[in-house]
Amino acid sequence: MTQKPLYDPELAAVLPALSGYVPVNMTLDQLPRFRKLSSPGRSDFLQDSPVDCVDHVTTGYDGAELTLSAISKRGHDTPGPGIYFLHGGGMVMGNRFAGARPLIDWALKYNAVCVTPEYRLAPEHPAPTPVEDCYRGLQWMMEHAEELKFDPNRVVIVGGSGGGGLAAGTTLLARDRNGPKLIGQLLQCPMLDDRNETPSALRYDGVGVWDTTSNRTAWRAMLGDRCGGGDVCQYSAPARTRDLSGLPSTFIDVGAEEVFRDEDIAYASAILAAGGQCELHVWSGAFHGFYDLAPQAAVSRACIAAREAWLERILAPAPG
Repeated sequence: MTQKPLYDPELAAVLPALSGYVPVNMTLDQLPRFRKLSSPGRSDFLQDSPVDCVDHVTTGYDGAELTLSAISKRGHDTPGPGIYFLHGGGMVMGNRFAGARPLIDWALKYNAVCVTPEYRLAPEHPAPTPVEDCYRGLQWMMEHAEELKFDPNRVVIVGGSGGGGLAAGTTLLARDRNGPKLIGQLLQCPMLDDRNETPSALRYDGVGVWDTTSNRTAWRAMLGDRCGGGDVCQYSAPARTRDLSGLPSTFIDVGAEEVFRDEDIAYASAILAAGGQCELHVWSGAFHGFYDLAPQAAVSRACIAAREAWLERILAPAPG
C-alpha cells in the first residue's frame, strides 16, 4: 500500500527539482538514461583537490579485468588507515567515482588510502559477479598494502544503497572465506533484501527517490527469475543471511521514509542479536540518499556528522 510520505520540510523542498533525474518508477528500458546521469567523470570527481588518484588493474571474478582507483593525499608517504569504497546505484548503474567525494575528505582528514573498484553491473553481469568483483578488489587492496602505504590492520569497508548491499555481502564473504580482516563496515541506506516484502518496501511506490518499482527492477536485473525465491545467495542479498555473528563493528543508517528502512533495521537488529556491535540511525522524514542530494538540510548535516563521528572512532589508532 502506498501512503503519502511525511518528508522533512527541507528535504521535501528539493524533491521537485529532482524529478526526472532520480530513479522513480524505473523500468529496465530506462536504465541507459539513468546510467548516464549516475556516472561522473574523473575530473568531475577530483576537481582541484590536493590528492593523487592512481588507477590499477587486476583480475576480477571469472578472470575478467577489474579497474580500481586509489586516492591518497598528495605526497602521501606515512601509512594510515585504508577505506574500501563501493559506489551506489542499485547494482545496475553508477561508476567508481559516483558518490565518492567523501573519499577525498577522508584521504586528507585521516591520511587514509581510499580504494574504489569498477565492479561490473547487472543485468549484463548478474549475481554473483558484482559482489565477487568487490571481494576480489578487497583482496587486491590488502595484497598491496605496502605499495599503497596503508595499515592493513585498519581497514573499513564503506558503501551506500546498492554499494551498501555489496559492502555487506563482501564483508560476509571475507568472514566466511577467512579472507581480509576488516575493522568496520559503514552501510548507508543499504540495499539488502530482494524479497520486497516489508511494509516500507511496499509503501513507497512512485514517490521520493528509489521507489518500490525501481527496486524491483534492479533486483530482477541482478537475480532474474530467482528474485524473491528460495534460491538466492546470501552474499548477493545479505538479508538472507541466517548467521550474522563474527562481523566487524557496523554502522547502518537509513531514511525513515524510504524503501530500505525496514530491511536495514532488521539487519542491524540481527547483528546485535548475534552479539555484534552495530550503531543504527533512522533519520526522521528522510528519503533515500538524502545526505547526498540535500547535504545542507539540517537532517543531512546530522546524518553526516554521525557517520563521521563513527568513522573517526573506528579509524583511531589503538592506544599505545
